[in-house]
Amino acid sequence: MPSVDPRHQFDRRTLEMLVCPLTKTRLTLSADKRELISVAARLAFPIVKGVPLLSLDEARTVDPEALRRLPELKGSPD
Repeated sequence: MPSVDPRHQFDRRTLEMLVCPLTKTRLTLSADKRELISVAARLAFPIVKGVPLLSLDEARTVDPEALRRLPELKGSPD
């Protein structure tokens, strides 16, 4: 299995500085670490070679049920 180039890994500390370009709210790193998710906007932004693509053109819509399954939201009141 080829190892991932460390330059292409997303730095979790960067997450603290980034916000959703639409809602300006906090982003959540997906379980597979391939997307940043805006719960407020119900959008997922891809991370390509360690770089988050925070463009609305690059985002995909996230199903509300999938959002409820995020570890950070489990146990939160609706």
